[in-house]
Amino acid sequence: MTEKYYLGIDIGSSSSKAVIIDGDAKIVGEKIINLGTGSRGPAEVILGAFEQAGITEVSKTVATGYGRIQFKDADKQMTEISCHAKGVKHLVPTAQTVIDIGGQDAKVIRIAPDGKVDNFVMNDKCAAGTGRFLEVMARVLDVKISELSDLAEKGQSGVTISSTCTVFAESETISQLSGGSKIEDIALGSHKSIAEKIVGLAGRVGLVDDIVMSGGVALNASVVKAVEEATGHKIIRVPDPQGAGALGAALYARDLDK
Repeated sequence: MTEKYYLGIDIGSSSSKAVIIDGDAKIVGEKIINLGTGSRGPAEVILGAFEQAGITEVSKTVATGYGRIQFKDADKQMTEISCHAKGVKHLVPTAQTVIDIGGQDAKVIRIAPDGKVDNFVMNDKCAAGTGRFLEVMARVLDVKISELSDLAEKGQSGVTISSTCTVFAESETISQLSGGSKIEDIALGSHKSIAEKIVGLAGRVGLVDDIVMSGGVALNASVVKAVEEATGHKIIRVPDPQGAGALGAALYARDLDK
């Protein structure tokens, strides 16, 4: 009997992720590219996953993420809410809450015992508390976004960033720099600002352990730490937080064959 494979693709605003699994839900191919919807990212990420898996076709494909509707080669399109919940539950069976922070939005998802979404809240109206917010902060501080975490770790007392809008927060940060605030303290303040936004979201659905963080911002250890301190809960970070949504999509693709 020929082995069947299943593709999940998560097309975000700033990156594309693809995961291929076999019939036993084992990951055989995975690729992440920092190019999102409307770019060559989706095509390249699929090609990379196929090359890693050493295959040429899959049985079913599910697309998720910001750009899922534009991806016409999927057998089904599903929301990132459902896919992140399924992917995280597969990786961490004890998970009951997912905090997902992506490039343009942030979500807190409650997972029911059967693995389905019980409740969720999403901030997609403003870039505050998202990866985009960190990109803006990195630009203002004239550092690479990958350097923000280490910079924040050196901060002594985080500078309060009170603006809830990224545009105003940028102006506020420039003023703080002009006033002599250290970039390390501003970096720490930006991470605490994200954590406060998450606390605000979480208050509407509740946080129940185990809590798992997914999305690209989860790669930033200082953000994870800030969220732990702000919520008073231990946060589990999956080994591949960016790929959780694509994995969930691949698992849903496998379900289509059942």
